[in-house]
Amino acid sequence: MKFKKIAAGVLSLAMAASLAGCGGSTTGDNAGNTTSAAADAGNDAGNDAAASSDNGSSDASSENEAASDVPSFSELYGDETIQLTVYSQLANYSGKLTGWFAELMKQKFNCEMTIIPEADGAFDTRMEAGNLGDIVIFGSNGSNYQRAALGGMLFDWNEDDILSDYGSYIKENMPYALQNNANLNDSFGAGNVVYGFGHNVATNPEDHEAFFYTMDVRWDLYKELGYPEVKTLDEFYDLMVKMKEICPTDEAGGETYATSLWPDWDGNMVMYVKAFATCYWGYDELGFGLYDVENGDFHYALEENGPYLQSLKFFNRLYQAGLLDPDSMTQTYNEMSEKVTVGGTFFSIFDYSGSALFNTEEHLSAGKAMYPVVPKDATPLCYGMNVLGGNRIWTIGANTEYPELCMAIINYLSTPEGYMTYWYGPKDVCWYYDEEGNTCFTELGEAAYKDRKGTNMPAEWGGISFDEGTFQANNTTWTKDASNPDSNGETYNCENWKSRRTDATYDILADWRNVTGMYNTQEYMDSVPHKVSLATSYSESDRSDDLKIIWEQVAKCIVAYSWQAIYAADDAEYDRIVSEMKTKCESYDPEGQCLAWCENEAALRCSLEDQVR
Repeated sequence: MKFKKIAAGVLSLAMAASLAGCGGSTTGDNAGNTTSAAADAGNDAGNDAAASSDNGSSDASSENEAASDVPSFSELYGDETIQLTVYSQLANYSGKLTGWFAELMKQKFNCEMTIIPEADGAFDTRMEAGNLGDIVIFGSNGSNYQRAALGGMLFDWNEDDILSDYGSYIKENMPYALQNNANLNDSFGAGNVVYGFGHNVATNPEDHEAFFYTMDVRWDLYKELGYPEVKTLDEFYDLMVKMKEICPTDEAGGETYATSLWPDWDGNMVMYVKAFATCYWGYDELGFGLYDVENGDFHYALEENGPYLQSLKFFNRLYQAGLLDPDSMTQTYNEMSEKVTVGGTFFSIFDYSGSALFNTEEHLSAGKAMYPVVPKDATPLCYGMNVLGGNRIWTIGANTEYPELCMAIINYLSTPEGYMTYWYGPKDVCWYYDEEGNTCFTELGEAAYKDRKGTNMPAEWGGISFDEGTFQANNTTWTKDASNPDSNGETYNCENWKSRRTDATYDILADWRNVTGMYNTQEYMDSVPHKVSLATSYSESDRSDDLKIIWEQVAKCIVAYSWQAIYAADDAEYDRIVSEMKTKCESYDPEGQCLAWCENEAALRCSLEDQVR
């Protein structure tokens, strides 16, 4: 790839611009009492001191005189516990955080957090009120983010040297992501200002992230059926029919289905329908359709025999055969999860709604599991790592009373300890480094990783399940497969830790390994034909006010009619609903502005990818 040469020039310029824009000299920091990295850097910028001083600790500040110049949170805000609002457009949770992460925030930062999720009209309501929240997480860098930036609703991270003083680990280690955000803001007229950074920041641009489109299938049922070869989507459908025949009910006595969907994350299209096209054929979502990452072609959602409608028909076919959970259109993600956990489904395109939920200690010991079975003609998509960060943006609300604290918390989540904690729980409680620097789980941490819902944390860490106690804002700082500099050359992804590469503990896992010849899911997914969506600086262009109105109408039409089509009783009804969907969308957009916008975006994205290839 040409990326190395391009990156060397572009990223060095970005580094220079970032450091100049951020002001002051570069400093190193590892927040939240992660003193080893701070000592190595030799110049902690004070976030450790600020965080630890609230808890009566001076460990971090005593290591470094520079920290004494940065006011602690008790000096800034007093000793009363601070109430923070986290507005996250990615959250599936509403209310005050409880459990182990809440305890961690209380210990380190003397604060409590309330999560506000996205809902109909929530963004507009908060914009009109003039306060998005303290920490604000955007689901994309598109229109909502751009409106907030242009409307003065986001805090400038260089104001009052907050990035240098309370976000120094970010400043030191994510310069390209920071500069990318400044470039984005400048591109739509908000100025060359840093308001945050995008998710899944990478350390190595030539790698791809872990697969999460994994086509998990009930391997125990697959084994019982004699490991039939699955070459096509039709054969995959036949496999689901046979699984239903041998497993008609789940562990709770309910009816089983091939899969169970949920509408929580529907947007321009029905999420699970477009995501199936991503998982099976390797097309990435773009506006009202799907983008071919190999040649830049765009396929409109309403394209005859296009990937979206092919995917839609597949789910209707499942429904007609009694293989689709009839609650799919009305249930929540959590309700779907409960069904997967008791064996109510046979496949999931996502690992997090398949194997991550089903593969509990109890199931594995009983010889039950979900593992990938990718049909021969499928080409699942994975995403290239991006040192510029993704499109889900961490920001701070302009009207927060606690910008320093917000900055320090985001900074902590960007440190090796903070990011490890985000995924796996508190250090030394759930995980640790051995004498050689290898990353290891404690017994509790291993149990929590294997069964997040079924593993309770100790009373001093909230006493509730690990899953309930997580940081429910649902956004990442580093990509999970980024290098962890505190370890012995490992990544944050525990699936690749040396300490966990052991002989199969369970017969069902040994069987999967024997049949596939692979050690784990990632090795298997890398071995099958797949596509990689290259990481670039692409972000959605703004849409005119007129187009925004049309866009909203078309989006609601596609989502509503798609669900109707899924539930069509027969092929004739399905065809009628799809035809009506096309007619309605054309009436909302007679000049084809939505399609034109999407095609222009595809051309822009393709040109940026050509620079990387």
